[in-house]
Order: sequence, then structure tokens, then C-alpha cells
Amino acid sequence: MDDEAFGGRVLASTAGYGEAAEVLAEQYESVTFEEVHREVLHLFPTRPGSVLDIGAGSGRDAAALAARGHRVVAVEPTGELRAVGMRIHAGRGIEWADDALPELSAMGTRTFDLILLTAVWMHLDAGQRVAGMARLAGLLASGGRVVLSLRHGPVPAGRRMFAVTARETVDLARTCGLDVLHLAEREDPHGRPGVSWTYLAFGGA
Repeated sequence: MDDEAFGGRVLASTAGYGEAAEVLAEQYESVTFEEVHREVLHLFPTRPGSVLDIGAGSGRDAAALAARGHRVVAVEPTGELRAVGMRIHAGRGIEWADDALPELSAMGTRTFDLILLTAVWMHLDAGQRVAGMARLAGLLASGGRVVLSLRHGPVPAGRRMFAVTARETVDLARTCGLDVLHLAEREDPHGRPGVSWTYLAFGGA
């Protein structure tokens, strides 16, 4: 199975997503933004601000946040998924970007009030997680928050995922000057057997 080419190199972290883009988009859109993020909704900015949605997929979350008045940058390195998201959420005022962790080079020196990573972090290997957390800390505006979810359970065929714990993620965030604001566990919103999630939120120390 081919991995997604990005910037002249191969992104193993996106393996299995491009060829299944239409099916995955339908799956993502079948569950509401409010249901997926029910554990952390209270941590999202209530006033319009700048949001970076990393691994935006079909754009479900980006569209919901844009509808709440936020300025949203949706980063999605899988071209097929990005194209689907741009089509189904056209006219929402979302800025789409072909970019990826850990570098997120297209973001330059921009900063964001909310950085959202939904089902992204466990695709990164250990070295990428170290570099990626430092990059997230650098992209966070004063008073901003990083909200991410970790998937636990069986790895779908053709995908690359790592067994990443909440403890490791918390420790890594702290080394980058981020404090833990929230930690919650929950069942899989799609009801998949053996799958569960950890939701984490971090803020500047």
C-alpha cells in the first residue's frame, strides 16, 4: 500500500487514508462535532479566535469551528481527504493547507488560540512526537490550548499507529512548557469493538 507523498518524501503516518478517502469522510461526518468532542468542548474558545485543525480529515471539525466564528486553518496532508473536505465544506471560510507534523512548515511563525489534533498523535513515531510537541508549543498563542485525542485498540489494516499512553504525552508536553488542563477517557463514538480514546488538553505553563 502506497504512503502519501508530501514535500518530496513519504509520510508513513498517512498510510491507508488516501485510497479510502470517500468512505472515511462519510464515517467522519456520521458523528457530530459535539459528540466527538463532548469531553473537551468546555475548553474550546468561546470568543472568535484562531484555530489550527491538524489532520482535519473531512473538515467536520473545521467547519463546526468556523460556524462558531473562528478563523480556521485546516491542515490535511492526504490530498484525497483534503479534496473531499474542500468539496463538502465549500463556502465555510476554511483555509486549507497541505502540511504535516512534526514540521508544519507551512504555518511559519503563526500562532493559534486553539490547536486541535483529533486521532492524529498516535500516527507519529517517538521522534516525531518529540519534535511535534515542541512545534505545537511554538504555535500556541498566549493563553491558547492544545486539545488532542489518542486512539487505543486494534490498528486497522494498512494503517500505522503506535501505542501512545496519556502519561507519555503528558510528560512530553511538560518538557515543552505545557501544563495539563484536562484528561478524560471515553468509549469509541463509532462503537468499534476494543477501541477507546483518551482526550487531553494542554495550556502554556
